[in-house]
Amino acid sequence: MQEYCYEEKIGENILERKEESLLTDRYSRQQLFKQIGSNGQKKIKNKHVLIVGAGALGSAGAEAFVRAGIGKLTIIDRDYVEWSNLQRQQLYNEADAECQIPKAIAAEKHLKQINSEVEIEALIMDAKADNLGNLLSGVDVIIDGTDNFDIRFILNDLSHKYNIPWIYGSCVGSYGATYTIIPGRTPCLHCILKEVPAGGATCDTAGIISPAVQIVSAYQVAEAFKILVDDFSMLRNTFLLFDVWSNQHHSIKLTKMKKEGCLTCGTMRTYPYLSYENQMKTEVLCGRNTVQIRPSRSIGYSFDQMEKRLCVHGKVARNPYLLSCQLQNYRLVIFRDGRVFIHGTNSIQLAKSLYHRLLG
Repeated sequence: MQEYCYEEKIGENILERKEESLLTDRYSRQQLFKQIGSNGQKKIKNKHVLIVGAGALGSAGAEAFVRAGIGKLTIIDRDYVEWSNLQRQQLYNEADAECQIPKAIAAEKHLKQINSEVEIEALIMDAKADNLGNLLSGVDVIIDGTDNFDIRFILNDLSHKYNIPWIYGSCVGSYGATYTIIPGRTPCLHCILKEVPAGGATCDTAGIISPAVQIVSAYQVAEAFKILVDDFSMLRNTFLLFDVWSNQHHSIKLTKMKKEGCLTCGTMRTYPYLSYENQMKTEVLCGRNTVQIRPSRSIGYSFDQMEKRLCVHGKVARNPYLLSCQLQNYRLVIFRDGRVFIHGTNSIQLAKSLYHRLLG
């Protein structure tokens, strides 16, 4: 019996050493990078990253974190894979688009095939102030993979309320931008922009090329690695903007933009974008197969600019009070005060998706 137990123990030790060797080999090149090393790799393995949005930026970031051996990855997305996504959203394939698989589920499937050791939590949900807060326990960094500023300002408030760093990222056309926000140290998004910007260009109105996505994601992931291994001194303290097509690259110092009176990160915090009055309002109009979307504040749209952007998607008509765009299956009606009717659906989720894709 003793011999058997001894042999069994020897076998277990050999198996453990083999598993350790495989683990070391897997991340060996990453560990050779001295700023990470074996200690940094252990830290990464014990950290939790939350990605909000599993589109172009979110899927690129998710793959990078999983390949790097992150301990836990939570992915939130409300949408499903479409054919137009495949040009730049690297985790998905034609089968995902043909079957309209939710992005969170498709991402989870492909990521597990890349690294089965990572704990992956995939959530099909519309990220909002009232449900994101419940998901932040144990999160070490938040990655912005969203497509609109309404959610970004909510993330900004949550980041400071729960003291979790977050990394902003956006891209459209050949442009990209990214900024790392550390509660208590850097200016926050509210300091920089003060309020939710009026609708701007989106991928659906201005297009996008994949190199812009990859550059933004690379900067986001690199900054996240610094946070995960506790190398905060090496974080980039500038707002980075670039145009990969025209070879422009700008890095803007924002240190002086931090405001003591900021309602998100200042001395008298109220976290304004977590309150109902500062959130987007949606409602289904009874009997009209229509959803009304009312932004968090009044927006004075330029109908001239809006007409130029939307005419490529459908027939545009306007009068002094409203502008409408007839799409293939839906009709958007935009009022001067920023309210929008989405005719042709009672689905709030679909209406919001159309709104953000076309109006920013």
